[in-house]
This record gives sequence, C-alpha cells and structure tokens, in this order.
Amino acid sequence: MSLSIPPESPLDAAVPTVARWCARLGGPWVDPEDAAQDVLATATRRLPSLRDPALLEPWLFGITRRVLAAHRRRAWWRRWVSSEPPERADLRPGPEQTAQALHRARRLQGWLEQLPAAQREVVVLCALEERSSAEAADLLGVPQGTVKSRLRLAMARLRALAEEEDG
Repeated sequence: MSLSIPPESPLDAAVPTVARWCARLGGPWVDPEDAAQDVLATATRRLPSLRDPALLEPWLFGITRRVLAAHRRRAWWRRWVSSEPPERADLRPGPEQTAQALHRARRLQGWLEQLPAAQREVVVLCALEERSSAEAADLLGVPQGTVKSRLRLAMARLRALAEEEDG
C-alpha cells in the first residue's frame, strides 16, 4: 500500500493503523486503500484543529468512522444502481502454505460484516488490535462498560456464526 502524507507529519505513524481500520471496518464494497487515503487527506486538512496531540488516535478514529460511513453509502448506491461490485485488488492466495490462514481471515471478515457496526468496532479494537477496553472506550467515546457489553455480545454472535458454518 503506498499511502503517504507530507513529511514529518504526526500522522506518519498512524498510516498503518488507519489502513487496518479501513480494511477491517469498511466492509466488502468499500475499497480500503481509497478509504484510508480519504481519511488521511481529511486528517491532514483538519490537523490544525486538533487541540490535544495526546488525543490524536481517538480523533483519527472518529474521522475514520465518518469517512467509512460515507464510503459505505456511496457503495450502497453503486450496488443499488449497478449490482456490480467495484473493482478491488486481487485477493487470491499467494503461496500454498498461506492459503489456510487467508481462508480463516476471510471467514472472520465475513462474520465481522454481519455484526452491527458498534459491535464490529469493539471487536476490531479489542480482539484484533489487542487494545484494552479502556483504550477502546476512549477511542469510541463511550463508557468502558459499554465496550465490555458490546464485546460480549459480539463474541457470542461470532461463536454462533462459526457454529452455524461448521454445523
């Protein structure tokens, strides 16, 4: 992925994180690279409005959520009008030894897409990115108990989806 921003920007270190968020939260019809580029462009424009640099990550997550919502709305419209998915990067497995890991990742992504957005965000932050519930609560702007509740509901739903598929 060749996302870049002006040199010496405080956003430099956030590029991989934003790219992961877009890939995991965008859904199947959103091009994660385009979305990440839009997030970084928006963040670069709005960086002077960030009052507390310590809050960069929650601020950036908020921008990511709004940009992804806009991308999903546009994708919905394109699907409704054309019913053809937009062209995306070829995701065929590489070497044979990674095929099984890729299959598991795709299954998980499919299950994540079936969760409500609030639960999917918590799973991505806590389970996939291994953040604490306190960190996730700060990023999402909700109480820590809400994060724990959403995570519990999401994990129960993911278990049920896995059992249905393995059924």
